[in-house]
Amino acid sequence: MSKKPAVPPLQDEQDSVTKAIRRNLSPAKALNLASRGVHCLATRGVEATWREAAWRVDLMLGRDNWRHRADIPLRRELRVQRRTKLPKMPLISVVVPLYNTPLPYLKQMIQSVLNQSYRRLELVLVDASDFQHPQVGEYCRALKDSRINYVRLAKNAGISGNTNIGLAEASGDYLALLDHDDLLSLSALYEMAIAINQTGADLLYSDEIVLDGSLKHLKNYHFKPDYSPDTLRGCNYITHFLVFARQLLEQAGGGEDSRYDGAQDYDLILRLSEKAKKIHHIPKVLYIWRSHEESTANDISAKPYAIEAGAAAISAQLDRLGLAGTVEPQRDAPGSYRVHYALTGQPLISVLIPNKDHIEDLRRCLDSLAAKAGYPRIEVLVIENNSSDPETFAFYREELPQYGFCRLVKYEGPFNYAAINNLGAREAKGEQLLLLNNDIELLSDGFLTEMLMFSQREDVGAVGAKLYYPDDHKIQHAGVFIGIGGSAGHSHKGVPGEDKGSMYRLVTVQNMSAVTGACLMVKTSLYRSLGGLDEENFAVSYNDVDFCLRLRQRGLLNVFTPYAEALHYESKSRGLDTQGENARRYAGERERFCKKYAALLRDGDPYYNPHLTLKYENYGYK
Repeated sequence: MSKKPAVPPLQDEQDSVTKAIRRNLSPAKALNLASRGVHCLATRGVEATWREAAWRVDLMLGRDNWRHRADIPLRRELRVQRRTKLPKMPLISVVVPLYNTPLPYLKQMIQSVLNQSYRRLELVLVDASDFQHPQVGEYCRALKDSRINYVRLAKNAGISGNTNIGLAEASGDYLALLDHDDLLSLSALYEMAIAINQTGADLLYSDEIVLDGSLKHLKNYHFKPDYSPDTLRGCNYITHFLVFARQLLEQAGGGEDSRYDGAQDYDLILRLSEKAKKIHHIPKVLYIWRSHEESTANDISAKPYAIEAGAAAISAQLDRLGLAGTVEPQRDAPGSYRVHYALTGQPLISVLIPNKDHIEDLRRCLDSLAAKAGYPRIEVLVIENNSSDPETFAFYREELPQYGFCRLVKYEGPFNYAAINNLGAREAKGEQLLLLNNDIELLSDGFLTEMLMFSQREDVGAVGAKLYYPDDHKIQHAGVFIGIGGSAGHSHKGVPGEDKGSMYRLVTVQNMSAVTGACLMVKTSLYRSLGGLDEENFAVSYNDVDFCLRLRQRGLLNVFTPYAEALHYESKSRGLDTQGENARRYAGERERFCKKYAALLRDGDPYYNPHLTLKYENYGYK
């Protein structure tokens, strides 16, 4: 039996890379590359040096070669892993249902498991192939490896039934699912075993890569966030590589349910996530998803029954969790879903709008609120702070009363965004607060209803909206990630408004570390119990991010919904923090933010994958 790795070796490309170096590098660049190579050779060895050089050449040529960027372990690392004895060496059973599997795919899949650097494994092959494909069984029976448990079925029980037979046959403390045409990274089980030892997790998943049928060409990366329940109800972002404790499977009600065939793994993941004591995400590419004509990796829209099964699986979870609502498949984003949570009451929403002059902005904001709120019980507190234009006060006297739901509150003192909103919150009568900048124009119908359906939930802290720039309709805000630019930045900023985002992150509800205070809904009780926004340390900047992070420290989820859409005429009324006193004030607030959240900045935002750049807000790769 061949012992070659399932992934084609990097050395195959040496000739083409060296030719590219000769054609494209200037003497200065060649010297720089050489010096880097010498340093890398001295510190990391030949294989790592070659990979580093090849990757940099590809970068300069504008190519994205997955074999240089994905988490493929070096050979010396694999040797160390094979020798390593962990405190706990759980038996991990990899369960693979087989059905008419093409022989080349079958051989590659099996080799990717048997060649794992972690040796305490079991490979359970459940073969339901029909009589026209005897080569599947012939190949499996010829394998001489005690770790293989080959089960030949007399009758095809369907994908769920076949998987359940494999789960029942498995002997492992932990169970893993692998599709018959996919592969594992050679260190996949080792990384899982390490994480089990370090975290005690009973449910684990990793990042993955999608390749074409030949395994030579990159289709996509799936760089995932840590566990995010709202994100998971928007689409099955976890998918592969999934490993879970046998005991957890029993607590979650057992194996796969044939009622959800086509989305049977999705239903299983939802049930496992509800019962898991610890869910751990390994941000490494441990799974290779092969995309070909018959796979869902290629196009799930070709399998409408799978899409409907996914909606049914989410609906079943809502029932188990006691969350009333309906689930709608998104036809323009196949495999994604929108949940409409039923409102549990009709609380008064107090909308807090700080305002200084710029009446055209305020008028536009109030007009859009009247037209798009889609909710009957609101009050608007316009918080006047240091206006000087006589037209502003004329507007307050003559036009503000005509809106019917507005009242004026006066703030006195130097500009302090946090203090202004805190004053409004003290004066508010509503059970829910919506912090809203005066330069926001609501676009989507039912805007407040959409925000409220999340804010009403007991497990939710702050709720944010999808904001666009007014001139080109590009994304201004789709949630906030910690660490971008050294402090915090917006998700997918500057991306075209019609873009669906990586793994549908722009068109499905997301759990985020924070959302912008330009449009933020929160329960009044929560706002007051946290003392509102921090007036002393974050008078103007970072107060919203700090507030959201304090909500997270209470164990609450912050939510971004793309279905509440608005234009943001950003900082028109106040100006930017780029010069003079504003710049000095901003620098101080940034320094205090970074000091307060140094641990989070060091460890990384759990909702932002470490493969993604911290330099820009465009959700690009490093």
